[in-house]
Amino acid sequence: MINSSSSTGGNLQRQWQRISRNWGLYLLLMPAVVLLLCFTYKPMYGVIIAFKDFKPALGIMDSPWVGFKYFEKFFNSYQFSVTIKNTILISLYSFVTFPLPIIFAILVNQLRQNRFKRVFQTITYMPHFISTIVIVGLMMILLSPGNGLIGSIYRLFGAEAPNLMGSAGMFSSLYVWSDVWQHTGWDSIIYLAALSAVSPSLYEAATVDGASRWQKIRYIDIPMLIPTAVTLLILRIGGLLGVGFEKAYLLQNNLNIAGSEVLSTYVYKIGLLSSQYSFSAAINLFNTLINFTLLILVNWISKKYSENSLW
Repeated sequence: MINSSSSTGGNLQRQWQRISRNWGLYLLLMPAVVLLLCFTYKPMYGVIIAFKDFKPALGIMDSPWVGFKYFEKFFNSYQFSVTIKNTILISLYSFVTFPLPIIFAILVNQLRQNRFKRVFQTITYMPHFISTIVIVGLMMILLSPGNGLIGSIYRLFGAEAPNLMGSAGMFSSLYVWSDVWQHTGWDSIIYLAALSAVSPSLYEAATVDGASRWQKIRYIDIPMLIPTAVTLLILRIGGLLGVGFEKAYLLQNNLNIAGSEVLSTYVYKIGLLSSQYSFSAAINLFNTLINFTLLILVNWISKKYSENSLW
């Protein structure tokens, strides 16, 4: 016991000595920590309204407890199956966007003319900086069956253009592939950074050994990208039910509502438009718990069967 206590005391002393030597770095870190505590962790106590019949006049603490009433209400509602199905469908479909930046980064890394490479990268990064509302506006203009590009092409051949923006079945494809166009170039940056760490001597040795370009990609580039890809995949799965609100809501209309109503848009309508704060908090808490559970599970699986994990 004495040895254990002295060892613990020694460790604490060494930690304090390390902090005192680098006090300037910790001082720079302090504003970020304070902001994180104030705007991320402190508001978390408000999650208890999911278990209360929240009344703004009474406040959070004085509102009566109702237990799992609103969770049961959501599970028994018609919207439960609709929103869960749409959210999972779009989330799984969105995994198309995961391998594309990897492939794109490998292809860009193969470009040998630096000037063309820089111009090409800049062009592919630009869509990322276009706001979501502008993207949706462009989609409406281009896909309009009346006076849009699609409508003009169909009329050129004497046919009637389909209303893609009003189709529930097409909503997920429009959502995902517009994301591919907008973010593939930008998402490839982290993979290009990983490839830039590859020693040129590896490529030179592979060339001397007679390796083809495909063999260099297979045995040098891809193994170098795996740790980064696994980490990002874990984070992506951890947000499986986190379909973005803004774009889904802007693309939504009365015609495609059957395929576009996801958890985030439903929470917004219930919480802010209908003022059912406890109900919307229960739905959002359910969403968060599912995502957190998936994150822990996938990270555990990755840690067990590979050397890559978040912690």
